[in-house]
Amino acid sequence: MFAAYAARIDRDQPLSGLELGERPEPETRPGWTTVNVRAASLNHHDLWSLRGVGLGEESLPMILGCDAAGVDENGNEVVVHSVIGQSGHGVGPKEPRSILTERYQGTFAEKVTVPSWNLLPKPKELSFEEAACLPTAWLTAYRMLFTNAGVRPGDSVLVQGAGGGVATAAIVLGAAAGLRVLATSRDEAKRARAVELGAEGAYAPGERLPRRVDAVIETVGAATWSHSVKSLKPGGTLVISGATSGPDPKATELNRIFFLELKVVGSTMGGKDELEDLLSFCAARGVRPVIDSVLPLDRAREGFEKMAGGDLFGKVVLTV
Repeated sequence: MFAAYAARIDRDQPLSGLELGERPEPETRPGWTTVNVRAASLNHHDLWSLRGVGLGEESLPMILGCDAAGVDENGNEVVVHSVIGQSGHGVGPKEPRSILTERYQGTFAEKVTVPSWNLLPKPKELSFEEAACLPTAWLTAYRMLFTNAGVRPGDSVLVQGAGGGVATAAIVLGAAAGLRVLATSRDEAKRARAVELGAEGAYAPGERLPRRVDAVIETVGAATWSHSVKSLKPGGTLVISGATSGPDPKATELNRIFFLELKVVGSTMGGKDELEDLLSFCAARGVRPVIDSVLPLDRAREGFEKMAGGDLFGKVVLTV
């Protein structure tokens, strides 16, 4: 079957390890189901895998891709929950959880095999392309907002780095849930787009906000950390799920964190129940993922280049 896969690890030039070509079809496993992939979406996790983060040389070649929507062996339209080993389903109780492509072949292929427990029905309201955007970036944003930040309708939220997959999802989901969303971006066009998607205002990174917020959704890391901490109300919550600009900010702002009793919460992905809730929320409220571009699988390299260069707003989707 045709697939996009990591053939080599290169920390400095990750795309040099990306190959497109034929790979063996997935093997049958007890308790697992093979899905005919219709659409899969890119995540920064795929670029990190090519750099060797969470993926070792001994596991190569590895088909990339965490997210997918497709048709299962019984003809059902399904969405793949990409966290393998949650509660031991399909792998046994002692195996720690992992994300697809850390241990198991991923979704950038004509077929993918996952534990049957990891499949959820695709709502008829969502296309395959839309549904394929949800299991990683949008699930991460959902968990950050509604589980870890604990915000309620009317609360204010700052989303750093509008344009990225998680940040864009947080803007759309927050606005749909009645939050007062502010956003930042280095790019003027992306700031304008954030307002179109429901943000009350969009600002340059580090720019003074009109008011402090109840929560910050942080995925940028070092470049925006100080601004994120300074933007919170006393007792506010900073939720972080990534650090695309680096993990070591120049100023940690520890004095401000303890003096104002701020909360810093780490967040990674989400559970199957949260993905089920997210799918239902999108279907019921008419919320749709923001898609930057849709490419056939054989043009996957273009999508990777676009994501690596930051030249996108929303998700890149590959279709089979």
